[in-house]
Amino acid sequence: MYPSGIKRAMIVFTTISAAIMELIDTSIVNVALSQISGNLGATIEDTSWVVTAYAIANVIIIPLTGFLQRYFGRKNYYLTSILIFTVASYMCGNADNLWTLVAWRFIQGIGGGALLSTSQGILFDAFEPKKRAMASGIFGMGIVLGPTIGPTLGGLIVDNYSWPLIFTINIPFGVLAALLTITYIDKKEDELNINRKAIKIDYLGIIMLVIGVGSLQYVLEKGQSEDWFEDRTICLLTATTLMGLGTFIWRQFTEAVPIINLRLLKNRNLVASNVLTFVCGFGLFGSIFIFPVMVQRIMGYTPTEAGFAIVPGTIVGLFLMPIIGKTLGAGTPPIIYVIIGFAAFILHGFFSSLATAEASLMWFAIPQFLRGIGTACLMVPLINQATVGLKPQDFASGIGLTNMLRQLGGAFGIAVMNTFVTQRFAIHRTDLISNTASNDPEMMQRLSGATNMFMSKGLNAIDAKIAAFKTIDFGITKQAFLLSYLDSFLLISVFFILTIPFLFMLRTQKVSAATQAKVAEESH
Repeated sequence: MYPSGIKRAMIVFTTISAAIMELIDTSIVNVALSQISGNLGATIEDTSWVVTAYAIANVIIIPLTGFLQRYFGRKNYYLTSILIFTVASYMCGNADNLWTLVAWRFIQGIGGGALLSTSQGILFDAFEPKKRAMASGIFGMGIVLGPTIGPTLGGLIVDNYSWPLIFTINIPFGVLAALLTITYIDKKEDELNINRKAIKIDYLGIIMLVIGVGSLQYVLEKGQSEDWFEDRTICLLTATTLMGLGTFIWRQFTEAVPIINLRLLKNRNLVASNVLTFVCGFGLFGSIFIFPVMVQRIMGYTPTEAGFAIVPGTIVGLFLMPIIGKTLGAGTPPIIYVIIGFAAFILHGFFSSLATAEASLMWFAIPQFLRGIGTACLMVPLINQATVGLKPQDFASGIGLTNMLRQLGGAFGIAVMNTFVTQRFAIHRTDLISNTASNDPEMMQRLSGATNMFMSKGLNAIDAKIAAFKTIDFGITKQAFLLSYLDSFLLISVFFILTIPFLFMLRTQKVSAATQAKVAEESH
């Protein structure tokens, strides 16, 4: 018996709100990194761990969600995850140093990672199979809305209040979601008589997944600043990454009931779709991470302006999602949208790399439109494409693997972008400084002009010359960072271009309406 009326409406409201809340928190911090780093006395590069810790936790918990639902019961696990997310949000808002904030962000990510896929399952169970395509469209809009509305909301909060509110604002919504879950979400029949003794827990597999992913993320984040393999810690954690992920993969192939069914990767289509999904996560989260930092650090945008600059892409994505969902349900091959999405993201990176230090909000509208088109055309079609060639009983595992790869791609994208900007900054600064030799007439003219300007404001000749040098150095630093950020957008395009061959590995079989309904049913 399916719920109806007010009960169904409350289930839809609860699940969509919880999912959007989780997704907003993947990007709401991006526009506040400068304020957090200044307030807590940390560099922006170290402060990016606030973003990365959340992403790592998501990547770890998403593949475990199916097992944890079976072990604790879906309603119990969902309610506990909401409470963990809410309590961690309060602790994040009250953190008094960076690493305390990072630790609670990780715990927040553990709670939040469960909300996305579990919300999806609860929502689909509230609709008859023939109506699940509509539920899928609603949920898909939430997937697009969440990570892109985060910077806008974060900007409004940071500009008008203070950065802790970007975390504590979750508290009333979390409490409301918990109360609605208790009141309106019923336990499934198989939750009433759970035999936990009969459920085997692969502790070694779980531990190796946590160790492998955590070590990999540290290497990506700190490799550049620690001079890569010249640093003993980086060498040790690289070995730990290989050991952890290697052991985890081995366990998944040898366990009778693996955490993640990697045996499905024998399917060439699934491999290709997961590579493309990984790159999609890289492009989406990497772009949303780097853009607000660039426009605030270089163009002088306020956090609110940086957030609103992303809105055009969000609007386009929301407009396209239901259209794409409807046409896929009618049998349009997903590969068509995947190709359009790839082209849009390649153009997004290219056009973004043409920005100047004087670029206006309107200038960024076109690249943001392209990002919105790319996101909408890749999200749902790649999930559908991942199921082509799989047996119906393998749909859940295939889609779970796809969801994990998207989040892992996002975590990888944020870490790589951060490292890449640092590396390119050093190169560009060196190149720019080489053009400021003391025997360069243009340099001497600029130095003389700046010195005279400071002397006209009352400084003596020596102090005016020092101030002039500092002004020129500031200009060089700003230009070096700008060029580094523009290079990072080009890197997004390069990643998409390099993975184009995987498009030809996808099967172009049409997805029927019946299969669409089955995908929607199994995707949780």
